[in-house]
Amino acid sequence: MAIKYWLMKSDPDTYGWDDLAAEKRQTTCWDGVRNYQARNMLRDEIREGDGVLFYHSQTDKAVLGTARVVRSGYPDPTQFKSGVKGFDPASTRAEPRWYAVDIRREKAFQTPITLARMKEIPGLREMGLLRRGNRLSVMPVTASEWKLVVREGLV
Repeated sequence: MAIKYWLMKSDPDTYGWDDLAAEKRQTTCWDGVRNYQARNMLRDEIREGDGVLFYHSQTDKAVLGTARVVRSGYPDPTQFKSGVKGFDPASTRAEPRWYAVDIRREKAFQTPITLARMKEIPGLREMGLLRRGNRLSVMPVTASEWKLVVREGLV
């Protein structure tokens, strides 16, 4: 099965690139996604070995580095925890509604690739992140988009 590439957005005030770096084995559960389209990608499409561009939304608006999916989609544990953000009383263990994947930090970019910079790179003009109104926290990235962003970040 071919490797796929993804962009995952996170608000750095909630969970950022430095938080991932501080994790044991620099690995985390990518949980809390509560959008059906993004859920379907987590559940059905994202696989172990896929590449991830880690994007800070809200403040920095930049890709800070790459990560790798180390565990394919599984039921998001936060949906079952009463009192926790992401709790979903309609979701059951027999029929979970929400999914998560595990990612491991891979490479930090020497220079974060800002949203403004990505808009200047001709090969990224069709990238999902740059399309008006695209607010998904998980989105596919083509192999050529991946290569362009990584090349730019490692300069």
